[in-house]
Amino acid sequence: MAGYGVFAQVYDKLTLNVPYDQIAEYYDGKIRKFRDGDGNFLADAGCGTGNLTARLAGLGYDVIGAESSTDMLSEAMNKPHDGVQYICQDMTELDLYGEADIIVSTLDSVNHLSSAADIAKFFRAAALNLRRGGLLLFDFNTIYKHEKVLADNVFVYDLDDVYCVWQNEFSPVDNGVDISLNIFAEAGDGLYERMEENFREITMPSEQVEKLLSESGFEILEVREYLTDSEPGAQSDKLMFCARKK
Repeated sequence: MAGYGVFAQVYDKLTLNVPYDQIAEYYDGKIRKFRDGDGNFLADAGCGTGNLTARLAGLGYDVIGAESSTDMLSEAMNKPHDGVQYICQDMTELDLYGEADIIVSTLDSVNHLSSAADIAKFFRAAALNLRRGGLLLFDFNTIYKHEKVLADNVFVYDLDDVYCVWQNEFSPVDNGVDISLNIFAEAGDGLYERMEENFREITMPSEQVEKLLSESGFEILEVREYLTDSEPGAQSDKLMFCARKK
């Protein structure tokens, strides 16, 4: 997630409704289900402001949080982060200190990569940094979510000291969504500063994701509707992929 300087300043305020404890427990459950042995060296690729990273450390993992945005990383490091070591690295170019037992990538991080080629590059980097038998787990927004949920919609966040207009533009050519944020943040003396942020999310059929994983040296263990154990359906808006390095 290179850049995201403005977004980093308000990210935590705009994501107060995210059930971080539930998500951490969900990942922990999947890891316990599939890991072989008791290795607990975990890397969080694209860790953002560290909300989930810290919770995974709280569950007993030895965690490295990797993030390419220095602004996001600064927000993470300004929070209590016992048990977490943060490094400034692009998730497509991971270079960890030794082989990890588990790599996770959460909260749309894979969708924020710029192309299918970059997603494949991340999978290959994950494989290089995992021990044999290690796990890769990540969530992934579906075409249904981009086309029907995000779509061309506008979302407004009206908080005590932040006002944000979130505008989406769906592209049927590649199922991507261009996102534009207009943010008004309190600057003191009752004045607000206007800031802008623009980024893009991409997606693809789950079969293509599985193909890229297989080509990168992974065995697909499970694909489920996010935060459930349900099989993916036509209206699933986010999926959870669990894979093992061969």
